[in-house]
Amino acid sequence: MISGSLLRDAIINAAICLEKQKNQIDELNVYPVPDGDTGTNMSMTMNSARKELELLSDDADISKVADTAASALLRGARGNSGVILSLIFRGFSKGMKNLKTAKCENFANSLELGVDAAYKAVMKPTEGTILTVARMSAQTARSSCLDTNELSVFWSAVCATAEETLAKTPDFLPILKKSGVVDAGGKGLVVVFEAMLDIFNGKTIEIQTAGSSGSENRSAVQEIETDINFTYCTECIITKHNDCKDAASLRAYLETIGDCVLVVDDDDIIKVHVHTNNPGSVIEKALEFGVINMPKIENMKMQHDGIKKEARKQDAPDKARRTKPEKKYGFVVVAAGHGVEALFKDLGADNVVTGGQTMNPSTEDILDAIYMTPAETVFVLPNNKNIILSAEQAVKFADRGVCVLQTRTIPQGVSAMLAFDESVDISENKVNMTKAFERVSTGLITFAARDTELDGHSIKKGEILALDSGKLVFTDKDVNRAVLKLVKKLVKNDTSFVTLMYGADVTDENAEKMQTLLSQKLSDKIEVTLINGGQPVYYYIISVE
Repeated sequence: MISGSLLRDAIINAAICLEKQKNQIDELNVYPVPDGDTGTNMSMTMNSARKELELLSDDADISKVADTAASALLRGARGNSGVILSLIFRGFSKGMKNLKTAKCENFANSLELGVDAAYKAVMKPTEGTILTVARMSAQTARSSCLDTNELSVFWSAVCATAEETLAKTPDFLPILKKSGVVDAGGKGLVVVFEAMLDIFNGKTIEIQTAGSSGSENRSAVQEIETDINFTYCTECIITKHNDCKDAASLRAYLETIGDCVLVVDDDDIIKVHVHTNNPGSVIEKALEFGVINMPKIENMKMQHDGIKKEARKQDAPDKARRTKPEKKYGFVVVAAGHGVEALFKDLGADNVVTGGQTMNPSTEDILDAIYMTPAETVFVLPNNKNIILSAEQAVKFADRGVCVLQTRTIPQGVSAMLAFDESVDISENKVNMTKAFERVSTGLITFAARDTELDGHSIKKGEILALDSGKLVFTDKDVNRAVLKLVKKLVKNDTSFVTLMYGADVTDENAEKMQTLLSQKLSDKIEVTLINGGQPVYYYIISVE
């Protein structure tokens, strides 16, 4: 029979191993836009369970362990990969309900329940992803439990299938085959399963290394204890060009745009560290010296606020953070950037969850914001496709009505809020708001975080990317030229408004010039509005209506 302490240790070990390998998993992502990468999201999700499980005693039954893990994972789930992982383990909670110990058959039941929940949660399941790896593993679990009740033998078969299926993911998704990689989410699940197998085979829990259990995510915050003057802790390693310039000139430049500058010059590489408000400028300058490896941009203010928020959570009971409904409707939105957040506040948002492309908030982050919204029904606007699933999981925990609108961009969120009518019921509002945000065209100007080939484009790290509703349409070397080309593509005969939200890496002067230039190029009937969004990652967020 399989004890609760064995499952507890297996999940803790999985969290530690995933933490150690998250960077390698992140590197499997083929999409070049900077984002909250798969390995990081899955690691943060698993670590939320680890913290709770470490508090359980050795005599906790397996039902208690499975329930504790499932609840923590679901609340801590970040990004689509994290939510899917949490739902797989949710199956363990259902499959081992009321059991003190378990058999291999219970594990097989649990995996099947988890896979079923994961597939149902995704609107359009894509094969060749973590879903396929989980599904094939569950099929093997079902057949294997009929042959053996020895856990190590049973789980070895599950792991073997997971590994074999992972290797075949490029056969399902051509973009993986073209890039020569396997699916990142599937790889994360294999790491989890194999770490569990180590415990089932009698090995001890992996030793923590520096950075485990989220300490790496706190590193940028720990460097400062006073007011944060520069938002982004930016790091990279440069593999030098043969005719590389003197690194002293790079150091001199970085000192003009930030502080805490560290430039270590070796024979073949230059290691760069700087705190700045313009991480894109750091990357662009670094490209003059060579090829960039291992770039990392951390929002220190966001992380610092997150630590303070976590401290407040620990100090106050959950129910004490909940507000009583004082009105019929309220709004929770996800956004990043002082101007973008202020815009949503002006439109009537009760609470803004700080997050977006590079920092996907957890289900619990969104749930806390719902609790703090004094309304009977709360509309949630994720404003990012990788946050929608996390938002939808919050509905299961909420103590009030919650309606998640599937907004994928900031402009969609703005249009949805503008369409809200307090005088009509929730069903009519949902229909009207959905129609409104679906009419909006969104353009994004950002930079490539990695070398890759996508949709027929050969992309180099640092290139400017132009996206139409999330799809890459072209690359460029110049931000302003990219904006002009993208707006021209997005504008239709019936377009009346173009809104430019400029980010942290764009100066007021350059943004105003861009507005003037667009006004000159476009029809007199089109109004061009400029907003200082202050958002990270995106030089410009463009709304066309």
